[in-house]
Amino acid sequence: MTKIILTGDRPTGKLHLGHYVGSLKNRIALQNEDDTEVFIMIADQQALTDNADNPGKVIENITEVALDYLAVGIDPKKTTIFIQSQIPQLAELYMYYMNLVSVSRLHRNPTVKQEINDKKFGESIPAGFFTYPVSQAADITAFKATHVPVGEDQKPMLEQTREIVRDFNRTYNKEVLVLPEIVLPPKNHARLVGIDGQGKMSKSLNNGIYLGDSEENIKAKIMKMYTDPNHIKIEDPGQVEGNVVFKYLDIFDTRVDEVAELKEHYSRGGLGDMKLKRRLNDVMQDYLRPIRERREEFAKDKAEVYRMLKAGSEKAEKVASATLDEVKDAMGINYFKK
Repeated sequence: MTKIILTGDRPTGKLHLGHYVGSLKNRIALQNEDDTEVFIMIADQQALTDNADNPGKVIENITEVALDYLAVGIDPKKTTIFIQSQIPQLAELYMYYMNLVSVSRLHRNPTVKQEINDKKFGESIPAGFFTYPVSQAADITAFKATHVPVGEDQKPMLEQTREIVRDFNRTYNKEVLVLPEIVLPPKNHARLVGIDGQGKMSKSLNNGIYLGDSEENIKAKIMKMYTDPNHIKIEDPGQVEGNVVFKYLDIFDTRVDEVAELKEHYSRGGLGDMKLKRRLNDVMQDYLRPIRERREEFAKDKAEVYRMLKAGSEKAEKVASATLDEVKDAMGINYFKK
């Protein structure tokens, strides 16, 4: 049986190394697997739930996200890349699913509660943001996704989708919707911390290294990285645990034995932070240079990028349309179908 993957990103800014480590790298591997079909959604409607007063930010970043996809190696010949708002069937499915979910159930979703708190909405939460787990269910089921890769923090969202699938199939007594499997990162998966060491790399925290950053920007950010605040003199023993530079070296530096030696040297003293940062800068420049160069090449013809997105959206719409037709049949509301 073909494995169908649905994943995506909100277009609220360019993508950074956290996105690459957390999801993009895995998507490249998935698109090359046999009997696997990958759909990647640029979730502009979801982004508008908390950016309705600034749609330009979302519109502008659709192209930026698409360029990042292409630059890292996501191949539109193998992966269907589409724009959420261009698939009207998703909005119709969303409406039908809303009748299967109570307000109290949405209130209990821990991911929604946390994000409401993070964004300080209070009682002024936009209805679209509050109900976006239902929108997510529409996105997933429209493509009959069998597997949905998510981080631990998104697990409650997928569990709510699974509830909606079961409720729909039971209510209308037909196995129309596919129950998706939640694919969590492996236990030893490296989560990329921000350069400030304060948490995960995030656009909102302005603590990220972006895939399209210039050499100068990459170097400047690395030189500001959090290390060990108590490592004042070079000869002082340094703390490896919690040191952001070592976290990045562990992920990106392929010379594992040398990194182990650096950790031992740093721990006993005699190794300065600047030497470590210079090594990391060399590693990251080599790692990101080909991505940046591919991005710049694709950016020379943005019209072609839009044609790619249009083709992907047209393909995605055909799939979603077929699912919607089955849903309406099951509900008995395909009134004029011959």
